Amino acid sequence: MPATPGVYLMKDSQDRVIYVGKAVNLRSRVLSYFNQQAYAEQRTAELVTKIVNIDYIEAENEVDALLMESRLIKDIQPRFNSMQKDDKSFPYLEIHVREDFPRVEFTRTPQLKGTKLYGPFTSAYKLRGAISVLQKIFRFRTCSLEIQEDDERWRWFRPCLLHSIKQCTAPCNLLISKEDYKKDIKRLRMFLDGKKKQLFKSLDKEMKLASKELKFEKAARIRDDIKALKTLNLCGNLEDHAQPEVFYIDPKKGVANLKKVFDLDHLPRRIEGMDIAHLQGGQTVASLVQFIDGMPFKNGYKRFRIRTVDGVDDYASMREVVSRRFSRLKKEGESFPDILLIDGGKGQLNAALAAMKAINVEPPLTISLAKRDEEIYVPGEAEPRKLSKHSFGLRLLQYVRDESHRFAQHYHHLLRDKSIFDE
Repeated sequence: MPATPGVYLMKDSQDRVIYVGKAVNLRSRVLSYFNQQAYAEQRTAELVTKIVNIDYIEAENEVDALLMESRLIKDIQPRFNSMQKDDKSFPYLEIHVREDFPRVEFTRTPQLKGTKLYGPFTSAYKLRGAISVLQKIFRFRTCSLEIQEDDERWRWFRPCLLHSIKQCTAPCNLLISKEDYKKDIKRLRMFLDGKKKQLFKSLDKEMKLASKELKFEKAARIRDDIKALKTLNLCGNLEDHAQPEVFYIDPKKGVANLKKVFDLDHLPRRIEGMDIAHLQGGQTVASLVQFIDGMPFKNGYKRFRIRTVDGVDDYASMREVVSRRFSRLKKEGESFPDILLIDGGKGQLNAALAAMKAINVEPPLTISLAKRDEEIYVPGEAEPRKLSKHSFGLRLLQYVRDESHRFAQHYHHLLRDKSIFDE
């Protein structure tokens, strides 16, 4: 194993994942399970007797490893990770951008709309400290007051202590205009989006000046502020590390909305999603995920090795996997999904439809969802459909699409049963 950060997956004789762990150094961490000290601990000793094989996934850093471990445990629910299956949620920094005077807050339960989200973060303590430092610089509010600029009663409201110590511009007393306040929020978002160099340079200059003037307490405080701000790097991104218990999608409303949007005769109870992925070493695989009544049905997940395509050709790969999937369903007399969702644009959709036509299969409702603009391509329609980004149906399709992508790219060999790999 490499001496790099990552997660390791311990498997039993049936190739089931029984334990998932993270490591700063994979080689050292895994070796530690097989020494005399580890055998003295009862739970570890029992685990070691069940291990037949160990797999691993490298991560860019310790933060990625921690977030990947958490997601895998929640997805796979290994036997020996029982204490971590449900109780670990990570914090986020949330900006309520639709408010007249957007507030900034720490949260473990982000809203689905009306906010800009950063995270997940690996340490609640460090995130709270970083928010405190950011508030000194950008002077935003963290209260839950519903402040509107055109409500004159706020002119008589008494600001809290944060205004007195110059950590808030007191929009609660209308001491700042909506336009000026939002300029501060825009600067904050630029910083959170990665444009930090100028701010760090300014703080460093201020710290050195304070030290030169023998103001050591001030210099130490600025040093600590810089350190706190740098902890904001200890977070994942929403695309790769979103935790499933946080972003709840209402399955009933999603399914009902899809029935309405596509004018279906009945609720689409079974949705299948497909994606193509190119793994290290040039191997191409396809994933299939299955949702029933708007919820993931993990026993229906499969992946396919692409056999007939040389090199990188997503369209040909999609034709192969759709042909294999529907040929089998037809041969075995199995029902087709109510909706087949293809990850991609018009080209991927046409490839899927061509595959079903070639094997004389009447396709179910087959659509594709393009990630860039979240446009839905529908057979027979020249222009893609664009649903409201708050549409319950779109959210469900995004969930299916993202799950098929995630299963193909990162976790294709991690679920419990070998039958998931459809040769």
